[in-house]
Amino acid sequence: MDLDRRELGLGKRPALVLVDMVRGFTDPACPLGAESGSVVAANQALLEAFHTRGLPVFFTTVVYHNQQQARVFRDRVPALDILQPGSPWVEVDPALTVADGDVLVEKQWASAFHGTGLHEQLQARGVDSLVVTGLTTSGCVRATVVDGLQYDYRVVVVTEAVGDRNLDAHRANLHDMQAKYADVVGLDALLAQLAELAPGS
Repeated sequence: MDLDRRELGLGKRPALVLVDMVRGFTDPACPLGAESGSVVAANQALLEAFHTRGLPVFFTTVVYHNQQQARVFRDRVPALDILQPGSPWVEVDPALTVADGDVLVEKQWASAFHGTGLHEQLQARGVDSLVVTGLTTSGCVRATVVDGLQYDYRVVVVTEAVGDRNLDAHRANLHDMQAKYADVVGLDALLAQLAELAPGS
């Protein structure tokens, strides 16, 4: 049985955090990737809304500069080793619009917060809530959502803007995040919430 919980919605100044929307995860030609066309499209719609309103946007990518970074994680998932500097797999999916002022955060572990300074960058921009999207629902998205909550941000996950190689894991993790860590909402509902905010809040 799920615990009673309240929907918190967005704060006054949300940021969009696109987790690992890079070619290594969106392109099925990569061993780490899967078909993600609908997820990319939903993220592009969110980008347009955030850019139009002058709200902060953060992309993450995974890059390994040496053999010691995330050694145990990479021993467990050897395909991660292809995420090297200069590789096309670490580049943001070309269907997504990266605007001036958007921030690209390099990470080596699952969470966008772990070892990256993301929290400090969010605080510097006055962010009080997060819209977390990207790949994969059961992995780096969930880890980022949990850490976002632990840093005392309201967190919203947009159903259409996250995806996973395993559909059962995708559904189970959306349920679990809704039960404990975040509001899980549809794209139209989130866009409606954004429309209620003053531009450049």
